[in-house]
Amino acid sequence: MLDILYADRHLVAVAKPENLLCVPGLSEPDNLFDRLRVRYPNARVVHRLDMATSGVMLFALDHATQKSLGQQFERRTVHKCYSAVVSGRVAAASGEIVMPLICDWPNRPRQKVDWLQGKAAHTLFKVVDYFADQTLLELTPLTGRSHQLRVHCQRLGHPIVGDELYQADPTGDRLMLHADWIEIDHPHSQQRLRIHCPSPFTA
Repeated sequence: MLDILYADRHLVAVAKPENLLCVPGLSEPDNLFDRLRVRYPNARVVHRLDMATSGVMLFALDHATQKSLGQQFERRTVHKCYSAVVSGRVAAASGEIVMPLICDWPNRPRQKVDWLQGKAAHTLFKVVDYFADQTLLELTPLTGRSHQLRVHCQRLGHPIVGDELYQADPTGDRLMLHADWIEIDHPHSQQRLRIHCPSPFTA
């Protein structure tokens, strides 16, 4: 069952469930891309989310659209916003995290902060609500490094709830990270397009 958020003859946006691969994997055959191709045989991958993360994902339906969207990601003109439930009460109402990241090769797929060799990684955060000893954050990545939001929250001292890679004692049955919306220039109309996928963490 696919939850289609937006579709036209050039692209389609889908709500990815948590704990589902975006593309085929070696150990887990089920994935969103193959599910989508049953309905859209020409679907092409544009970007990815971590297996544990839910939310909006874009797929191109032709080569020109895939190329245009890829260029927008490279130029960082694609804007994305996530919601995350993190451990503890974040004191600052808003702020930014600027910590360069690199793959932690002996422990991959983990990433780590490396001030000498890491690639620039920049995240904005804003407190949305408090739940007892947890905080609901709005996260805006200004760069797109692997595991960026997960590592940045962990280094902030407030790891994302359910994070089995970056939390010493994870609780819950899922990673509490969700891609709320994505904003692009439509590759053919050139109009700015924002596609929403409502967060499961808010009422």
